[in-house]
Amino acid sequence: MRKPSFALGGALALLLAGASQLGAQPMNPAATGLGQARPINAASLPNELKDVGWDQRLGESLPLDLAMKDETGRVVALGDYFGKKPVVLVPVYFNCPMLCKLVVRGMADAFADVPFTPGKEYEVVAYSFDPADGPAGAAEKKQEAIRRFGRKGSDDGWHFLTGDEAAIARLNQALGFRTRKDPKTGEYAHAAGLVVATPQGKLARYFFGFDYPAKTLRLTLVEASDEKIGSLTDHVLMFCFKYDPATGKYSALTMNAVRLAGAMTLLALVLYVGTMLRRERWRNQKSLGTA
Repeated sequence: MRKPSFALGGALALLLAGASQLGAQPMNPAATGLGQARPINAASLPNELKDVGWDQRLGESLPLDLAMKDETGRVVALGDYFGKKPVVLVPVYFNCPMLCKLVVRGMADAFADVPFTPGKEYEVVAYSFDPADGPAGAAEKKQEAIRRFGRKGSDDGWHFLTGDEAAIARLNQALGFRTRKDPKTGEYAHAAGLVVATPQGKLARYFFGFDYPAKTLRLTLVEASDEKIGSLTDHVLMFCFKYDPATGKYSALTMNAVRLAGAMTLLALVLYVGTMLRRERWRNQKSLGTA
């Protein structure tokens, strides 16, 4: 029987774009928050995809001393993009026939619906996991992402990096990102997604697949920044919701929501009573003045 080609493997990778592994259980794209997470039967996957996916390493540190090249060819350290803002890390490769394009488009579209701007409230660091990619391809992909994003003043917040095999392997390992290369075609079987890290380089949240809910991204950036960015509304939402890594969603915290509603009701009652007392006092004073 003829083995599945990597073109077929790529199509299957698209269907399993959100595949991750929590322990030994691969999870399907529902782990992105698109539905209930359902385990994938690893035995049913073609051999090309059995070693492909994500291992969530929440709370672990990134290798900030890692040296790579940016889209201009300048040697940079990963840590150059950390320190003040949360960072969104996106593994892609520039000659990917379909999946990486969907990742970049989905990311740009989702960020366009978030009121924060790359370079101001957060940084975007996409890196190629193909050592054959270079700065010219990185510059081209950066411009594609900026055009898709469509918001002026964000150019300095998008970074597309390339590196040698050792640097890529180290960063993939830190993210828990596993790929497999077809030696005949040079194409990679890989999962899709992105990772949000704190300004200190700690892994905070994983987003699998290529459809990223803007609300979840927004709350994640606020939380990852230690709540240094965002409006009062964002901070109230952070009080009422908690991130569930099993589903990739922010779920409502019932007790906190009840407490907040109770506090707001009490505040409204106090304001109402205060207003009524002031009106009664004013009426009494007016009555005494005309007596």
